[in-house]
Amino acid sequence: MTDRSAAYVESFLEMMSAERGAATNTLQSYERDLEDALSFLRTRGIRLADASADDLRSYLSHLAGEGFKSSSQARRLSALRQFYKFLYAEGLRGDDPTGILDAPKKGRALPKTLSIDDVTRLIGQAEAEAAAGGEDTLAKLRMHALIELLYATGMRVSELVSLPASVLSQNGRFLVIRGKGNKERLVPLSQAAISAMRAYGDALRSANAEADRPEESPWLFPSHGKAGYLPRQVFARDLKGLAARGGIRVATISPHVLRHAFASHLLANGADLRAVQELLGHSDISTTQIYTHVLEERLHDLVQNHHPLAKQAKKQD
Repeated sequence: MTDRSAAYVESFLEMMSAERGAATNTLQSYERDLEDALSFLRTRGIRLADASADDLRSYLSHLAGEGFKSSSQARRLSALRQFYKFLYAEGLRGDDPTGILDAPKKGRALPKTLSIDDVTRLIGQAEAEAAAGGEDTLAKLRMHALIELLYATGMRVSELVSLPASVLSQNGRFLVIRGKGNKERLVPLSQAAISAMRAYGDALRSANAEADRPEESPWLFPSHGKAGYLPRQVFARDLKGLAARGGIRVATISPHVLRHAFASHLLANGADLRAVQELLGHSDISTTQIYTHVLEERLHDLVQNHHPLAKQAKKQD
């Protein structure tokens, strides 16, 4: 019996192009993935068009054994799903063998973070530049305030840059943040963050007065852009410049990395995972659980340093 698999692949690609308007890159990707599966199965005497669920599992296992990432395996499986749905819809097969296949589990990468020393150096650089004054004093004070606030609260960068100017009139050591879904949460401020924010606020008011602006911006970090407040991309760019001047590797730094540092350093120093969840504004604890490696390290150190048997073993050594 003639193997029509290659012809079916060609018909599938024509359908994707004509009926679904798939882009050239998408079609090429589908073609490569299906040709790879076809070749693998053919060496085992199996037609792609007739492959069973077990045959396709063997193919996915082969990919895993070859070191393909779970994301690459999932992409290949997605191509196969589309192909067999096409065969079923066209009456070329009576079933879809991919219907009972599970997608490869994606390993969740650990968040990038900074050491406490690096954060201290970064904040120190911002503080020194703000204190030095000179040209662009307001921009330097703004950067110092941004970093102190970000590391003190763990805010998302979008929440940080869009803080209202009204926070300057708040007294106390807490800040109300409006996060995803318009939900509000209360976060504590460090004394350093309060001082940096007030110094920046005073300079901002002076700049507005000198420029004789009739209306002050409603935003704490105003800009001339469409949104009216500092674009997060500008903050990210300026943050990398500050890191370079502070001797910190630029590739390791971003506003999101500082958010991760906030969470990691809290947990490493005894904070509860639920408390960190609240501070970060995560609606689900599973999102915060990417930091459990920090807790595991802390618990390991706790046992090694405080458990009676561990202490006894150290004495014997």
